[in-house]
Amino acid sequence: MAGGIKESAGDDLAENHEINVTPFIDVMLVLLIIFMVAAPLATVDVNIDLPVSNATPAQRPDQPVYVTIKPDLTLAIGNEDVAADGLAAALAGATGNDREQRVFLRADKAVAYGDLMEVMNRLRQAGYLKIALVGLETTAAVPAPDPAAAPAPAAAGGAAQP
Repeated sequence: MAGGIKESAGDDLAENHEINVTPFIDVMLVLLIIFMVAAPLATVDVNIDLPVSNATPAQRPDQPVYVTIKPDLTLAIGNEDVAADGLAAALAGATGNDREQRVFLRADKAVAYGDLMEVMNRLRQAGYLKIALVGLETTAAVPAPDPAAAPAPAAAGGAAQP
């Protein structure tokens, strides 16, 4: 509680019951400035090339259902060509009308992203929501190094051969 000075000559100081909000306002303004400076720094957009994943692949079912988009944008289920309009019926036959079964979607590199999304939308309209995208594995899983078998140092100016 704050004390005040009286006009009278008495020794006792009376209590002041007014709230002093000036320190509160000062603290709030400092916090406002800090957040105004820090907020744009937290949302930085950086363009990067993501590395290739070397995670072990998930287990495949015994008889997976592959939907393939060829470079000429024709579709195939397994090895049989399918018309785009008959995709839902062909999938129902291939999966035994099991809409919970995972469908593996693979596309050629030449297929545009928009065309891939169009096929994915057709799959969703048919009721197949579990869609897995298939790609090539570019790197094999690297085994842990054996500390007992240390590689020989490379010759000067050359590279070590595996």
